[in-house]
This record gives sequence, C-alpha cells and structure tokens, in this order.
Amino acid sequence: MIIGIPRETFAGENRVALVPDAVATLAADVQILLESDAGRAAGFADDAYVERGAQIAADRADVFARADAVLQVRTYGANPEAGRADLSLVRNGQVLIGASDPLTAAAQLRELADAGATLFAMELIPRITRAQSMDILSSMATVAGYKAVLIAAAALPRMFPLLMTAAGTLTPARVLVIGAGVAGLQAIATARRLGAVVQAYDVRPAVKDQIESLGAEFIELDIDAGDSEDAGGYAKAQDETFYNRQREELAKVAGANDVIITTAAIPGQQAPLLITADAVRGMESGSVVVDLAAERGGNCELTQPGETAEEDGVKIMGPLNLPATVPFHASQMYSHNITTFFKHLLTEEGVLQLDMEDEITRETLVMRDGEIVHPRIRDSEGGD
Repeated sequence: MIIGIPRETFAGENRVALVPDAVATLAADVQILLESDAGRAAGFADDAYVERGAQIAADRADVFARADAVLQVRTYGANPEAGRADLSLVRNGQVLIGASDPLTAAAQLRELADAGATLFAMELIPRITRAQSMDILSSMATVAGYKAVLIAAAALPRMFPLLMTAAGTLTPARVLVIGAGVAGLQAIATARRLGAVVQAYDVRPAVKDQIESLGAEFIELDIDAGDSEDAGGYAKAQDETFYNRQREELAKVAGANDVIITTAAIPGQQAPLLITADAVRGMESGSVVVDLAAERGGNCELTQPGETAEEDGVKIMGPLNLPATVPFHASQMYSHNITTFFKHLLTEEGVLQLDMEDEITRETLVMRDGEIVHPRIRDSEGGD
C-alpha cells in the first residue's frame, strides 16, 4: 500500500500530516510517497524523510495518482479554496484522511463524494479512552491554548509575573480563562508558568478540581447551568436566557483582569457570545482579549476573525489556526494522531479494512462509494 503526503495548500498552513519519525513506524506496512517540501514549513526537510524510507514524488499529481491513501492536515472540506484544485486528482475509491470541517462543509463534501473518495474526518474521532491517541481536537487545542497566552503576553503592555526589583515591585498580571477544556487548561497552565494570577470559569462545575490543580481560582457565577456536559465531555449548548445571565455575570468579572482568553466552542456550531462590548469597555486601557473561538464567530462581541480590533484601548485578538504558528510540535502531535488512526484501520497483513462494527471507524467515516454515509453529515446537508 502507498500512502501519499501532499504539501498543505491552505493559506498560512505550515503543518504537515506526517513527520519523518512516523515514516519508520509505518514503513513495515506501507510505502510513503511525499510531495517535495511538504514538511519544510514545519522544519522537516525532504532528506529527513528519505533517510527514514520515504520516496519523493515527481509532483503533487504523482502523489494522488499513485497513493492508495492520502493523509493531509486539511482535506478539501477544510481547505475550500485552494483545495478545489485537488478534486480533479482524486481517484474513485481513494482514501482521504484529515481534518475536513465535516459539519459545515456540505458542498465540498458532496463534491468529494461525487469524485468517489472514501473520506475519514479526523475531527470526528469519538471521545473514548482507546481513541485518545488519535484525537486531533485535543492535541491541537493544547497548542492553541499555549500560544494564546504567548500572544496575549506579547500584546500586553506589562509583564506577567510578580517582580521585586531595586526599582520597585511589579504586580502580577491578572488573567481570566473562559472555558476549561483542553485549550483552556493549557492556557491556565501557561499563564501560571509565566507568573500571572489566574482565574478560570467553565459552565461545567465538574472541572473545578482541574482548574484548581493548576493553581488557578475557579470562578462560580450566580447561575444554574443544569445538565452542562454531554456524553463526550464537551459543554452543552444552553438557551439564550442562560447566556444572557452568563454575560451579565462575566462582565462583572472581566473588568478586574488584564487578559481574557476565551475558548468556548461547540463543534459544528456558532460559538456562544460570552463577552459583550460593554464588558470590554469595562476593562482597563491596555488590556487584551484573545478569542480562540474566532473561527466559529467568536466568544467576544467585538472579535473580528483573523484581525486585532481595539476598543477604548483594549485589544481584541481573533487568531485563526494557531497550531499552524507552532508547526514543528503541532505537526509532531498531529502526525502521531493520524498515524495511530491509520494503523487502526490496517489488518495484520497491512490491508486497509473498514470494520463498521468498530466505533472509531464508524464514527469517522464520512463517505464511501459515492455516498455520504455518516448520519450527522447527511442531516447537515439536508438529507442524502
């Protein structure tokens, strides 16, 4: 079997789906065919792949023409503009594995199905114990949470730690992290390592111990969240009455902080609005808001996705695709996820097998034989 690794074409995407060290773990079962310079932006030269047994393809078309399975960071669904050029290269029955934005890219997925692709969406990895090593949402959220704190620290006109110097005492920065999923917990840990005083809020009371174990204060708002967590561990969407009350309470907390990092996102849905424009105006000039939900519309009313806005001296940052700004380690983590998943699909004889009785395979398979087979995706496109 031949695995193809094309260079990523999404603007600003510096990651690569497979790092050189992963080639050796797969070499016994498959042959790796790499588009030249596919890993260069992440810090991995072609020679490093060749040394571990990979081959360099003549060009991108050669990768798709020869590969039985193509591993990508972003398939066409998650790369709707530049990815369209790959449609003509996809062969009937060819397996594509990568991030696909499956709940919101119905048009692109329909085109891939028409091309005859078999697509696995890595965002749909179920949140079960045996699939943890395949979970790209968690691994990439780790990178995003870390980097969010660094860009906040760079934008803030003060330092994070308490410092006692001959020139006087510098008080520590105060950081509020909203959402204590993987990104939020990593943001808490990073802000604490930099010396900030950290508070954190999550609609799920069950995460209080995790927040406090990292040295942050858990903020309890005067609202009833009810059944706030779904079976997968994500925060459930709430009604607008709840969100109105939540915004009022968070506005009272916001003004006491120098940095707010918001991480509340629900897969496939618009991000909940948590920080109002009035709440931002209640913060001191020079304060910073980093909205990690910017790709889903943002948790802050003033967020402009991909831009840095300013209101009364407060910077509101809406970064997109933060993992791509730390491409070496983000690629390392992503590569481990996708390699583990691919090996899960292989039989002992090195044959790709789609066992629909297996939860991991069943939940990630979006399409095969020209049909969209995943129930949630069929529903999102209005039936199939």
